[in-house]
Amino acid sequence: MGLLTFGINVALDGCVDHREGIADDETHAFFTRLMDEAGAMLWGRVTYEMMEGYWPAVARGDEEAPPALREWAVKLEAKPKYVVSSTRRDFPWTGSHRVAGDLRTGVQELKEATPAGVLLGSVGLAAELERWDLIDEYRFLVHPRIVGHGPTLYESGLPGARRLELVSAEPLRNGAIAVHYRRAR
Repeated sequence: MGLLTFGINVALDGCVDHREGIADDETHAFFTRLMDEAGAMLWGRVTYEMMEGYWPAVARGDEEAPPALREWAVKLEAKPKYVVSSTRRDFPWTGSHRVAGDLRTGVQELKEATPAGVLLGSVGLAAELERWDLIDEYRFLVHPRIVGHGPTLYESGLPGARRLELVSAEPLRNGAIAVHYRRAR
């Protein structure tokens, strides 16, 4: 069974607004490595729609982008993408699939079917999956910023605190720190 890894940009004050992080080659290389390590991507509908509105055009060369972004887009195009949505049924982006039925069961089955693991990149979905203890690892890129607004990590709350074990922490040249935590068992 593969691991479910939650990977996201986060500011020091917990803000996870994707527009507030440092968007440079080093940041994109970090997330490209995470994607390369995973067998599939998992998103909620809102994140999927944000991604499908830009990345396929970059992969096709229809949008100008630096090499690091183009590399990410091409790899993302080839990666299986799973989407949780109760309102949308059609996901035409290459390699996209809907997680249907019971969310908990669907994600557990996805983990079992994906030995290389699944990379989760949606904050709201992460909060839901965290309530069921389905997230195994956390790969956060902590940016040296205090943003002062939301959305924030787990702003809707959790039923209790989660103990994590540090696997690694690596400072990047841009001032961000890549942290890797595993759920303490």
